[in-house]
Amino acid sequence: MQETKYDKIGTGYNSTRQADPYLTERVIYHLQPKTDRLYLDIGCGTGNYTCTLADKGLNFIGVEPSEKMLSEAKIRNQHINWFKGRAEQIPTEDEVFDGIIATLTIHHWTDIKKAFAELDRVLVDNGKIVMFTSTPEQMKGYWLNHYFPKMLHSSIIQMPSLADIQEAIRQTRLEITYIEKYFIKDDLQDCFLYVGKNNPNRYFDETIRHGISSFSSLANIEEVKQGLSKLKNDIDNQSFDKIKDQYANELGDYLFITIDKKGST
Repeated sequence: MQETKYDKIGTGYNSTRQADPYLTERVIYHLQPKTDRLYLDIGCGTGNYTCTLADKGLNFIGVEPSEKMLSEAKIRNQHINWFKGRAEQIPTEDEVFDGIIATLTIHHWTDIKKAFAELDRVLVDNGKIVMFTSTPEQMKGYWLNHYFPKMLHSSIIQMPSLADIQEAIRQTRLEITYIEKYFIKDDLQDCFLYVGKNNPNRYFDETIRHGISSFSSLANIEEVKQGLSKLKNDIDNQSFDKIKDQYANELGDYLFITIDKKGST
């Protein structure tokens, strides 16, 4: 079950999955939130971004399927309303949120068509959704494919494409209005999958790997062991940069996707 996966990742999650200042800034830029409105962080995890945005004076609630992650979130901020739920079943009334954020969560949704219909339901007219995610096309450009091919394949096939998202929202009043590429920055504080793009040594940290669902839930232990050994050898013999260069592209490593809900006519 999904809860088992989330609960497993939840152990020690906060130590490596901190809200990144730059990503937070871009979420705010795209969402354009107001301090007197209500917002939703769907798939909020342990509430890293929820809490950071609340600290900036914004009114957020968090929804998350994992009891373990929610318990961590409640410890961090007892003033935020935290609810157990998922994108496909949000425990609130209709049209209560002026905006929704979904950071690195869509690949955990079990039914994206149902999920977007639910986001449409709880979002007010002219409301906005800001998603931060990667696409299969982008992930095929990660040099991680060279060292952990089976793990990346498993990660890629669970990741919805832009076309999948477009199809999922086709019967709703939602529409994609803006897409912004994100390339991994060296000072990234949120240690998600491609955090080590420019610093491969980060993958030797077991704590970092544990906070990444691909490593903690999808990877074969033997492949990870062999991949890390191969990576270390390539770094030591200075052949890693050549491998990395083979995967260089301009697709971006992740995307910010802004989705607007059309108002009534």
